[in-house]
Amino acid sequence: MRLIGVGTGPGDPELVTLKAARVLATADRVFVPVLDASEAGRAEATVAGHTAPERIERLVFALSRAERDRYWMAAGERVAQWLRETGGTAAFATIGDPNVYSTFALVLLPLPDGATPGGAVPDGAAPGGRDRLVEAIGTGATVVVYKGGRHLSEIGRTVAAAGRQAILGEHVGLAGERIAPLSDVDGLAPYLSTVLIPALRKDP
Repeated sequence: MRLIGVGTGPGDPELVTLKAARVLATADRVFVPVLDASEAGRAEATVAGHTAPERIERLVFALSRAERDRYWMAAGERVAQWLRETGGTAAFATIGDPNVYSTFALVLLPLPDGATPGGAVPDGAAPGGRDRLVEAIGTGATVVVYKGGRHLSEIGRTVAAAGRQAILGEHVGLAGERIAPLSDVDGLAPYLSTVLIPALRKDP
Protein backbone atom coordinates (compact mmCIF):
# COMPACT_ATOMS: atom_id res chain seq x y z
CA MET A 1 0.00 0.00 0.00
CA ARG A 2 1.22 3.46 -0.84
CA LEU A 3 0.02 7.06 -0.61
CA ILE A 4 1.54 9.66 -2.93
CA GLY A 5 1.08 13.41 -2.57
CA VAL A 6 0.65 14.99 -5.98
CA GLY A 7 1.09 18.72 -6.56
CA THR A 8 -1.02 19.78 -9.52
CA GLY A 9 0.36 23.27 -10.08
CA PRO A 10 -1.70 26.47 -10.09
CA GLY A 11 -4.95 24.84 -11.21
CA ASP A 12 -4.60 24.62 -14.99
CA PRO A 13 -4.91 20.98 -16.17
CA GLU A 14 -2.45 21.70 -18.98
CA LEU A 15 0.24 22.71 -16.49
CA VAL A 16 0.25 19.40 -14.60
CA THR A 17 3.74 17.90 -14.83
CA LEU A 18 4.35 14.68 -16.75
CA LYS A 19 5.27 12.89 -13.53
CA ALA A 20 2.13 14.05 -11.77
CA ALA A 21 0.00 13.04 -14.76
CA ARG A 22 1.57 9.58 -14.74
CA VAL A 23 0.87 9.10 -11.04
CA LEU A 24 -2.73 10.27 -11.46
CA ALA A 25 -3.28 7.95 -14.42
CA THR A 26 -1.96 4.86 -12.66
CA ALA A 27 -3.16 5.32 -9.06
CA ASP A 28 -5.97 3.03 -7.94
CA ARG A 29 -7.66 5.91 -6.12
CA VAL A 30 -7.23 9.68 -6.36
CA PHE A 31 -8.33 11.61 -3.27
CA VAL A 32 -9.12 15.31 -3.66
CA PRO A 33 -9.92 17.92 -0.98
CA VAL A 34 -13.23 19.79 -1.21
CA LEU A 35 -15.22 22.12 1.02
CA ASP A 36 -18.55 20.62 -0.04
CA ALA A 37 -19.03 16.95 -0.94
CA SER A 38 -21.58 17.89 -3.60
CA GLU A 39 -19.25 20.21 -5.52
CA ALA A 40 -15.97 19.62 -7.31
CA GLY A 41 -13.10 21.66 -5.94
CA ARG A 42 -10.23 23.21 -7.83
CA ALA A 43 -7.96 20.20 -7.33
CA GLU A 44 -10.59 17.84 -8.74
CA ALA A 45 -11.19 20.07 -11.74
CA THR A 46 -7.46 20.02 -12.40
CA VAL A 47 -6.99 16.24 -12.22
CA ALA A 48 -10.24 15.23 -13.93
CA GLY A 49 -8.57 15.00 -17.32
CA HIS A 50 -5.76 12.81 -16.03
CA THR A 51 -7.65 9.97 -14.33
CA ALA A 52 -10.88 8.03 -14.68
CA PRO A 53 -13.80 9.71 -12.86
CA GLU A 54 -14.67 6.55 -10.93
CA ARG A 55 -11.23 6.62 -9.30
CA ILE A 56 -11.73 10.08 -7.80
CA GLU A 57 -12.96 10.36 -4.22
CA ARG A 58 -13.75 13.64 -2.47
CA LEU A 59 -12.59 14.32 1.07
CA VAL A 60 -14.36 17.15 2.86
CA PHE A 61 -12.21 19.66 4.72
CA ALA A 62 -13.36 22.67 6.73
CA LEU A 63 -11.65 26.06 6.88
CA SER A 64 -13.24 27.17 10.15
CA ARG A 65 -11.09 26.56 13.21
CA ALA A 66 -14.05 25.20 15.15
CA GLU A 67 -14.57 22.31 12.72
CA ARG A 68 -11.36 21.72 10.86
CA ASP A 69 -9.73 19.23 13.27
CA ARG A 70 -12.74 16.94 13.10
CA TYR A 71 -12.83 17.04 9.30
CA TRP A 72 -9.07 16.59 9.01
CA MET A 73 -9.12 13.46 11.17
CA ALA A 74 -12.11 12.04 9.32
CA ALA A 75 -10.36 12.57 5.98
CA GLY A 76 -7.17 10.95 7.22
CA GLU A 77 -9.06 7.99 8.65
CA ARG A 78 -10.87 7.49 5.35
CA VAL A 79 -7.58 7.37 3.46
CA ALA A 80 -6.14 4.95 6.04
CA GLN A 81 -9.24 2.76 5.77
CA TRP A 82 -8.96 2.58 1.98
CA LEU A 83 -5.29 1.65 2.17
CA ARG A 84 -5.93 -1.07 4.75
CA GLU A 85 -8.82 -2.58 2.81
CA THR A 86 -7.27 -2.53 -0.65
CA GLY A 87 -3.52 -2.49 -0.18
CA GLY A 88 -3.42 -0.36 -3.32
CA THR A 89 -1.77 2.86 -4.39
CA ALA A 90 -3.58 6.13 -3.73
CA ALA A 91 -2.77 9.66 -4.82
CA PHE A 92 -3.76 12.74 -2.85
CA ALA A 93 -3.99 15.70 -5.22
CA THR A 94 -3.53 19.27 -4.07
CA ILE A 95 -3.14 22.62 -5.74
CA GLY A 96 0.47 23.78 -5.55
CA ASP A 97 3.04 21.82 -3.58
CA PRO A 98 1.75 19.12 -1.19
CA ASN A 99 4.63 19.89 1.17
CA VAL A 100 3.82 23.59 1.55
CA TYR A 101 0.83 24.46 3.77
CA SER A 102 -1.16 21.61 2.29
CA THR A 103 -3.93 19.30 3.44
CA PHE A 104 -1.73 16.39 2.39
CA ALA A 105 0.29 16.41 5.62
CA LEU A 106 -2.91 16.09 7.64
CA VAL A 107 -3.97 12.80 6.09
CA LEU A 108 -0.61 11.21 6.93
CA LEU A 109 -1.34 11.14 10.67
CA PRO A 110 -3.73 8.15 10.77
CA LEU A 111 -1.91 6.03 8.16
CA PRO A 112 -1.88 2.33 9.01
CA ASP A 113 1.32 0.43 9.81
CA GLY A 114 2.95 -0.71 6.61
CA ALA A 115 1.72 2.20 4.54
CA THR A 116 4.45 4.00 2.64
CA PRO A 117 4.01 7.74 2.18
CA GLY A 118 5.33 8.34 -1.33
CA GLY A 119 7.43 11.27 -2.34
CA ALA A 120 5.60 14.46 -3.17
CA VAL A 121 5.21 15.28 -6.84
CA PRO A 122 5.97 19.01 -6.83
CA ASP A 123 4.43 21.50 -8.92
CA GLY A 124 0.66 26.52 -1.63
CA ALA A 125 -0.60 29.10 2.78
CA ALA A 126 -1.98 31.53 5.09
CA PRO A 127 0.70 33.43 6.95
CA GLY A 128 1.94 31.59 10.02
CA GLY A 129 0.96 34.34 12.39
CA ARG A 130 1.35 38.09 12.23
CA ASP A 131 4.60 38.12 14.22
CA ARG A 132 6.31 35.87 11.69
CA LEU A 133 5.06 38.03 8.84
CA VAL A 134 6.33 41.20 10.52
CA GLU A 135 9.70 39.54 11.11
CA ALA A 136 9.96 38.40 7.49
CA ILE A 137 9.02 41.82 6.12
CA GLY A 138 11.54 43.45 8.43
CA THR A 139 14.43 41.65 6.74
CA GLY A 140 13.93 43.67 3.56
CA ALA A 141 13.99 40.46 1.50
CA THR A 142 11.31 39.23 -0.88
CA VAL A 143 8.36 37.71 0.99
CA VAL A 144 5.71 35.46 -0.55
CA VAL A 145 2.46 34.76 1.30
CA TYR A 146 0.59 31.74 -0.03
CA LYS A 147 -3.17 31.29 0.38
CA GLY A 148 -3.45 34.72 1.96
CA GLY A 149 -6.90 35.66 0.69
CA ARG A 150 -8.72 35.31 4.01
CA HIS A 151 -6.10 37.44 5.77
CA LEU A 152 -5.77 40.11 3.10
CA SER A 153 -6.72 43.09 5.26
CA GLU A 154 -4.25 42.17 7.99
CA ILE A 155 -1.50 41.51 5.46
CA GLY A 156 -2.19 44.88 3.84
CA ARG A 157 -1.96 46.72 7.15
CA THR A 158 1.26 44.94 8.06
CA VAL A 159 2.84 45.72 4.69
CA ALA A 160 1.81 49.38 4.87
CA ALA A 161 3.07 49.76 8.44
CA ALA A 162 6.48 48.53 7.31
CA GLY A 163 6.56 50.98 4.43
CA ARG A 164 6.67 48.15 1.90
CA GLN A 165 4.80 47.54 -1.34
CA ALA A 166 3.02 44.32 -2.33
CA ILE A 167 1.35 42.69 -5.32
CA LEU A 168 -1.69 40.43 -5.18
CA GLY A 169 -2.19 37.56 -7.63
CA GLU A 170 -5.57 35.83 -7.96
CA HIS A 171 -6.34 32.84 -10.21
CA VAL A 172 -2.98 33.33 -11.92
CA GLY A 173 -2.90 31.61 -15.30
CA LEU A 174 -6.64 30.92 -15.21
CA ALA A 175 -9.81 32.65 -16.30
CA GLY A 176 -10.47 35.60 -14.03
CA GLU A 177 -6.80 36.26 -13.39
CA ARG A 178 -6.07 39.45 -11.52
CA ILE A 179 -2.67 40.91 -10.68
CA ALA A 180 -2.75 44.24 -8.91
CA PRO A 181 -1.00 46.32 -6.26
CA LEU A 182 -2.23 45.15 -2.87
CA SER A 183 -2.99 48.75 -1.92
CA ASP A 184 -5.56 48.89 -4.74
CA VAL A 185 -7.47 45.83 -3.52
CA ASP A 186 -10.42 46.40 -1.22
CA GLY A 187 -11.96 43.52 0.69
CA LEU A 188 -11.37 39.78 0.55
CA ALA A 189 -9.60 37.79 -2.13
CA PRO A 190 -10.01 34.11 -3.04
CA TYR A 191 -8.46 31.62 -0.64
CA LEU A 192 -5.88 30.54 -3.21
CA SER A 193 -4.36 33.98 -3.65
CA THR A 194 -0.69 34.88 -3.43
CA VAL A 195 0.80 38.09 -2.10
CA LEU A 196 4.29 39.02 -3.31
CA ILE A 197 6.26 41.59 -1.33
CA PRO A 198 9.32 42.51 -3.45
CA ALA A 199 12.70 42.97 -1.83
CA LEU A 200 13.79 46.46 -0.93
CA ARG A 201 16.23 47.96 -3.39
CA LYS A 202 19.60 48.86 -2.01
CA ASP A 203 21.19 52.10 -3.10
CA PRO A 204 24.42 51.50 -5.06
